[in-house]
Amino acid sequence: MPRSPAKTLSESDISRLIEMAWEDRTPFDAIEQSFGLSESQVIALMRAELKRGSFELWRKRVTGRATKHMALRSKLVERAYCPTQYKHK
Repeated sequence: MPRSPAKTLSESDISRLIEMAWEDRTPFDAIEQSFGLSESQVIALMRAELKRGSFELWRKRVTGRATKHMALRSKLVERAYCPTQYKHK
């Protein structure tokens, strides 16, 4: 039986991966590049790590969302995050 993707990641990696998965502008390709997990593995991890209601909201939100899939994304979107997304400390 294959190992769960979450078992090979640290808590901070899982936290960051979940954050990236929730972000509208971060495509699954960027998550795969950063963590080596395919879209289906990200979905499995999200299912395992989130409460059922949160997972269902997330799935509803990302299903078919053009910004989560590089092939569907407009060529005008050049970055994975909004300039105001990260707050400076």
